[in-house]
Amino acid sequence: MDRGLVLVVEDEPAIAELMALYLRRDGFGVHLVSSGDAALAAVRSLSPVAVVLDVGLPGMNGIEVCRALRASGDWTPVLFVTARDDEVDRLLGLELGADDYITKPFSPRELALRVRTVLRRSSSVVPDVLQVGAVRLDVGERRAFADGHEVSLTTTEFGLLSHLMKYPRQVFSREQLLSAVWGYSSVAGTRTVDVHIAQLRAKFGAFSPIRTVRGVGYSADAS
Repeated sequence: MDRGLVLVVEDEPAIAELMALYLRRDGFGVHLVSSGDAALAAVRSLSPVAVVLDVGLPGMNGIEVCRALRASGDWTPVLFVTARDDEVDRLLGLELGADDYITKPFSPRELALRVRTVLRRSSSVVPDVLQVGAVRLDVGERRAFADGHEVSLTTTEFGLLSHLMKYPRQVFSREQLLSAVWGYSSVAGTRTVDVHIAQLRAKFGAFSPIRTVRGVGYSADAS
């Protein structure tokens, strides 16, 4: 329980127990539920540090659960588990506010690593306040502002933007960002970076400090 409680939402008992086994070995407490309705109730009553959420749940599916959490203002880190190796499905999940995803079949050790990485992003230490142009991040309180107005960000969005703003004008490749923010490196996963960048730009609009350097990557720049 040293690392906190993880809510696992999975309707296949064998898979749920395997995920729970490895998460417990990694120092997490684990609470298992098998439906979307039970997941929403558990998040409210237990306040987990993270949610491992199967997309293909019966009834209310994982995407609907994530949408309901974000709509209610709950930004608990969410890691999607999906059996569908389809980029559109995965990217849709990220656009709804998921922090990461893993595709079945997967290594239970990798799942535990992904959960640790998401939580590390939510607690990483950087200067108390970062500012580029009209965008300001209060790192201690994990709050973001554009021209004085607060903007709601997921854990991963906050981690990505704070990494860019910590090194203004420095250009990072997608691979570098994937390694620094997500904690793993994969050429196939670099599309995930683009999706989060697009989400940040949509949320900050004209105040977005993110600049694309064609053929290289991204930087935070006030100009």
